[in-house]
Amino acid sequence: MRRRVATFINAATRADVCTGKIGGLLPGPNYNRGMLALRSAYLLALVVWLGGIVVLGALVAPTTFGVLQAADPAAGLDLAGELFGTLVARFHLVEYVAGGVLLLTLAGMRLLGPRPAHFAVRVGIVAVALGITIYSGVVVLGDINAIQQDVGTPPWQLAEGHPQRVEFDALHRLSERLMLVDLVGLLALLYWEARE
Repeated sequence: MRRRVATFINAATRADVCTGKIGGLLPGPNYNRGMLALRSAYLLALVVWLGGIVVLGALVAPTTFGVLQAADPAAGLDLAGELFGTLVARFHLVEYVAGGVLLLTLAGMRLLGPRPAHFAVRVGIVAVALGITIYSGVVVLGDINAIQQDVGTPPWQLAEGHPQRVEFDALHRLSERLMLVDLVGLLALLYWEARE
């Protein structure tokens, strides 16, 4: 019902409808520019976040480790781990911005026009994904960095049963799982956008 009322009010207050211009029932070139800008920013942020996860996981990680280990089997793994860790840390900053943009644009779309379909679910997905990303970037990555500083050498060089190696491996798996959960949530958002 709210959507119908908002659509009716929006149509009734458009200048070209009220003035009786020919073709006034079709939106003019300036119609709802704010909503178009918000939706564009929303989609851009969603694509950057989702695409970044896919590119890091499917292309950057396997390529980085494969090429550097092939070039130098002894030091390649260490260098690849350091490089990929830096890339992930920097990508977390991109994710924080993208999540903030998604939340702000959803709120703006809610205020400018009829509420987007499944608004509460979308906001919930973005909030949970952003929370997961912050936890991963601050807590998990922080713990990984602390282990690396304590050990003084890459943790994968420690013996298999060494407590810090076990903890590092567990944190690495947790980081991968958290990113996978984000990926699923962002794919759900993309699905809703494709349906509209």
